[in-house]
Amino acid sequence: MRRRNLSVVLGAVAGNAPPARPLSRADVAGRVGLTRAAVSSLVDELIGRGALTEAETAPDGRVGRPGRALAVSDQGPAGLGLEVGVSHLGACVADLRGEPRVWRRVERTNSGRPPAQVLAEVAELAAEAETEARALGLHVEGRVLAVPGVVPNGPAGRVERAPNLGWCALDVAAHWPDPGTVPEPENEANLGALAEYWNAERAAATFVHVSVDAGIGAALVIDGRLFRGARGFAGELGHVPVHPAGLPCACGARGCLEQYAGQAAVLREAGLAQHGPAVPGAAEADDPAALLAERAAAGHAPTLAALDRAGRALGLALTSAVDLIDPDALVLGGTYAELAEWLLPSVRAELADRVTVRPWAPEALRPSVLGRRGPVLGAAQTTVRRIMADPTLLPVL
Repeated sequence: MRRRNLSVVLGAVAGNAPPARPLSRADVAGRVGLTRAAVSSLVDELIGRGALTEAETAPDGRVGRPGRALAVSDQGPAGLGLEVGVSHLGACVADLRGEPRVWRRVERTNSGRPPAQVLAEVAELAAEAETEARALGLHVEGRVLAVPGVVPNGPAGRVERAPNLGWCALDVAAHWPDPGTVPEPENEANLGALAEYWNAERAAATFVHVSVDAGIGAALVIDGRLFRGARGFAGELGHVPVHPAGLPCACGARGCLEQYAGQAAVLREAGLAQHGPAVPGAAEADDPAALLAERAAAGHAPTLAALDRAGRALGLALTSAVDLIDPDALVLGGTYAELAEWLLPSVRAELADRVTVRPWAPEALRPSVLGRRGPVLGAAQTTVRRIMADPTLLPVL
C-alpha cells in the first residue's frame, strides 16, 4: 500500500506541469484523498529518495502561511537509453521529469560487425553519457538498449534475431564489457511507440507506430499498453508480404514490405544506392534520409517516384493493420517521419481505396513528433516510468 501511495503522490506532483501553480503538501493531500499527515510522511520519503524537491514559495494572497512548493527533481535519479542502429549508435539520459538532458549520436555502420565490438562501442558511448549526466547532478538508475530486432518475452537480456545487424540468439550480458552496467535490450520499434505515447501532446490510446531504418518495424499500443504478442514477436510489419511472388527478402520469404518500402529499397529505386552502408565500422558521409529529403524537395523525379511506390506498398500493409486492429491512429516514425511530406499522400491514397469496412479519416495517419529520436528517448524514459510506478526502486540517500 505504501509503494502505491508513494507512486500516487509522485504522480500528482509530476502531473502538475507549469504554468499551473506549484503544489504544497496540503494541495497534494486534497488531490489524492489522503490525510495531510500521510502525505507529509510520503513526501519526506520521496525527498529522501531524491525524487522530489521542496522550496519556499512567494505569498499568493491566500490566508495563512505560504506552503512550500513541491517539484519533481531535475537532478538525482535518471534513466539511460542506448541504441544500436544499422548505421548509428545513440545515447540519451532523461531526468525524473522525463526531460532529455544528454543526447549523443555517432554515425557508424554496424551491420556485419562482431557483436562484441559493437557493444563495446555502445558501452563507451554510455560511459561518456553518464559522465556528462553526473556533471549535471544526475545519477543513472537503469539502462535500456534499443535494438532493431526481436526481443522475446521471458528471460531478460536476449536478442533472438536482428537480421539487419547479423545478430542471432545474442546474450547481451555475455558481450558487454562491464558486468555492472549491462543494459536491458528492447525492440526499437516498441520503444519508439512508447516514447510517442508518453510525449505526444494528444497521443491516441490505440495506435500502430511504424518506423524504418534499414528495416521496417512496427509496434502496437492498445488502450495505452504495449502489445508484445504471446512470445514478443508482435510488430514485424516489415515482413508482411505485399507482393507474394515478389523480391526475395533476407528473412527467407518473398515480397516482404521491406523490399519495397525499406530504406535500401527506396535508395535503389531512386538511383541512390551508392549512398547506402559503406565499409563496416566506418562513419557515413551521407545521411540517407536527409539525402532522400533533399532530392525530393528539389523535385528529383526518380526520388519522388521511389517515395510514391514506397508509400503505396506501406499503405497496402497498413490496410491490414487497420482492418485487424481498428486503431485510432497510424504514426510514421524514424526515417518515415522525416520523409512524411512525400510519403503521406500515397499512403493515404492507398488507405482511402482499401479501408472500406470502417470509417477512416486521412488525418489519422500522421508523422511522429519525435522522428528518429523516439527509440533512444523511449529507452531512457522506460527507467523513469518504472520509478514513477514504484519509487521504492530508488535508494534512500
